[in-house]
Amino acid sequence: MTATSKSRTATLYRMVMPDHICPYGLKAKDLLEREGYEVRDEPLKSREETEAFKEKHGVDTTPQVFIGDNRIGGYDALREHFGQEVKDADETSYTPVIALFSMGFAMSLAICWLAFGTVFTIAVLPKFVAVSMCLLALQKLQDIESFSTMFLNYDLLARKWVRYGYLYPFGEGLAGVLMLAAVLDWISVPIALFIGTVGAVSVFKAVYIDKRELKCACVGGNSNVPLGFVSLTENLMMIAMGFWMIFT
Repeated sequence: MTATSKSRTATLYRMVMPDHICPYGLKAKDLLEREGYEVRDEPLKSREETEAFKEKHGVDTTPQVFIGDNRIGGYDALREHFGQEVKDADETSYTPVIALFSMGFAMSLAICWLAFGTVFTIAVLPKFVAVSMCLLALQKLQDIESFSTMFLNYDLLARKWVRYGYLYPFGEGLAGVLMLAAVLDWISVPIALFIGTVGAVSVFKAVYIDKRELKCACVGGNSNVPLGFVSLTENLMMIAMGFWMIFT
């Protein structure tokens, strides 16, 4: 074997058991192969074998990657080794919001294309808001306990009446569905105007008056989206949608 081929060979130790195949081991193998390495795969086929490996090499986790005589570490360490970004678990990110609103806009285009035969219609905007309300409510309802806890950090009404934090996602979802169908405006419009106004006032006070740095509960209670522009936009969208329904 030549020196060049040796330098492009990596050894990967990962858990491969009947009841568990380590997903990070698979990711590490894929990354190494994409980087042009020949991977010598060394599966750890039992808990005992895994514990013995960790004790021998003085590591706490698997997978473990070795390139030559150097131990690189696990999947995150391998990404760092190749100069790729490794995000901190507590790092704030707008990615969930961008993904949600992008999908909401794509869905509104699809709805208008189906209903009107074109995407070039003003109806795209209200449909986008209605779909986004539904998607935002869905995010909150996945873990309503976490959402309500984070919501209490800044919502003025929830602080006075805790149960409001549990009702909010249902109200947002109901208003979004009714507005999407363009039915029962006498229910959807008051809900949207009420929760939108309370939310906008609460966010504005917390962020722009009290200058507090908080996480936004708008895309669920486990998100790392900073409170501010996004949550304020969500509430202003509901208010605008309420007035749109009134005047149209």
